[in-house]
This record gives sequence, C-alpha cells and structure tokens, in this order.
Amino acid sequence: MNISDVAKKTGLTSKAIRFYEEKGIVTPPLRSENGYRRYNAHHLDELNLLRQARQVGFTLDECRELVALFNNPSRHSADVKARTLQKADEIAAHIEELHAMRARLLTLAEACPGDEGAECPIINNLAGCGHQRG
Repeated sequence: MNISDVAKKTGLTSKAIRFYEEKGIVTPPLRSENGYRRYNAHHLDELNLLRQARQVGFTLDECRELVALFNNPSRHSADVKARTLQKADEIAAHIEELHAMRARLLTLAEACPGDEGAECPIINNLAGCGHQRG
C-alpha cells in the first residue's frame, strides 16, 4: 500500500503518518525502487493503535511505548493495563481541575454586575486587586 491508501484506511493524514515515522513512533516502511513508501498490514495496525491511543489522551511518548509493547511478543498485559489505568487517573485529575476552574469562573461571574460600568470584580480578582481603581 502507498501512503494515501494507508491514510484512507487509518483515518490519518499523509502528513500525520510521515510525522509519526519521523518521530520514530511507528516502524519505518520499506521503500520501493522509486523511493516511495510501501506499507503492509502491520503498519496499519500500528497506525490504528496510535490514532486510537491519541483519541483517548495518550501523549506521543506514551504512544511510542504502546507501539513498542504492541511490537513486543514478550509483553505483559499487566504493563499495558498499568499504563492505561495511570492515564485514566491523570484524566480524572484533569477533570477535577477543570471542574474547579469552572466553579471559580462561575463565582467570578456571579460577583460581577455585568452592567455598563467600568468597575469589574472579575478583572480586579484576576489581577489580584482587592480595591477599586480611582
């Protein structure tokens, strides 16, 4: 398969596929005599794994590790599970941070009259000002 075939089958762009190759995240494809990349089913599997891992929040470095585990016939599912649970915990912590950010924004908005006046408790609070400007 050529890169456009792989792009269609994986849902990735040709540019993204080349990027992942340049970063050493996926196995480099063989080259034909004319220099074109030639992909096989294993490349599709790696790229599908990579695409889906990115969709659930794994970083590029984490994806590199997952692809390495995918290519390691001696891997232990416990290692994959541990990485997955760690990522789930990181996402949960991020969700908590986002909820706290949202709550703070709503508190700030509640304190603001939202009128035509220049006095804005939101700006003052974010700027660390506890006083009105004169």
